[in-house]
Amino acid sequence: MFRTMTRFKQQISKEDCIQVLREQLRGVLSLIGDEGYPYGLPINHYYNEEDGCLYFHSGKTGHKIDAMKKCGKASFCVFDEGYRKEGQWALNIKSVIVFGRIEMVEDRETIYDISRRLSHKFTRDEAYIEHEILHSGPATLMFRLRPEHMTGKLVNEA
Repeated sequence: MFRTMTRFKQQISKEDCIQVLREQLRGVLSLIGDEGYPYGLPINHYYNEEDGCLYFHSGKTGHKIDAMKKCGKASFCVFDEGYRKEGQWALNIKSVIVFGRIEMVEDRETIYDISRRLSHKFTRDEAYIEHEILHSGPATLMFRLRPEHMTGKLVNEA
């Protein structure tokens, strides 16, 4: 059902893919939007190693919510900051694409737990995090992407 990578020699391991998903702050979530047009949006995420799913938070209305309700299929692309080998101008970048299905998270405790974990990627200010959860938590929608297929590769821009 899913294609194999054309440039398979550049493929990175599943462990490297997970490291990129775990460490990077943002990626692009792609959905099927209005009139069948692709809808890609930059969004922060949390990769949960316990269940292997990606989690995203959101307000309760908008284009992405409408798109998810129409079709639960999605892809999520993340890439790292890259590095340069000494004496070279080209970046070496690891990128990961995850294909899967989106589902809403209904359990408030799970929403608050994942919100805390996601917040820790950005700050360790516990008072700030708890304040945000107390004030914004009830209006927060959380959704999970259950991976069905994942590929990653290391690309040299030269």
